[in-house]
Amino acid sequence: MRSRTAIWFECKIQYEKVMEDGLQKKVTETYTIDALSFTEAEQRIMEEMSAYISGEFDIKDIKIAPYKEIFFSDEEMADRWYKTKLQFITIDEKTEKEKRSNVNYLVNAGTLNGAVRNIDEVMSGTMIDYVIASVAETTLMDVFEYGKDKQSDATPEYEQ
Repeated sequence: MRSRTAIWFECKIQYEKVMEDGLQKKVTETYTIDALSFTEAEQRIMEEMSAYISGEFDIKDIKIAPYKEIFFSDEEMADRWYKTKLQFITIDEKTEKEKRSNVNYLVNAGTLNGAVRNIDEVMSGTMIDYVIASVAETTLMDVFEYGKDKQSDATPEYEQ
């Protein structure tokens, strides 16, 4: 298995969506996908979206997502994505002053409180002092993790 140092990309997709009243409306939706390059991100989002959208769609924008990491949730009600800013607290050895560094994460949860709970669960396994500076719901529709659907619940290679 090759080693991957993937980057998260935000992709804006525009297509004609059939609304509840039966009329078609042009919509733009944002998705996040991991890839090694812009070219791979474009290819992967085209593959992923082809399974969900019948008809044509346009990729309006691809940019590097501002997230250091993404915290996924297994909860059934976790259908929203929250951009969170954590401040990691360290003490400068020379000046003995507190220093804070900001890091953005994307968190999957069903509610704002659920997002905070998920952050605390993940961070409780670390020795890092942190403060949750902000949590805001995004308009992201979904996140596509590399190999997630292909490898999850699959038989390990050594058993095949």
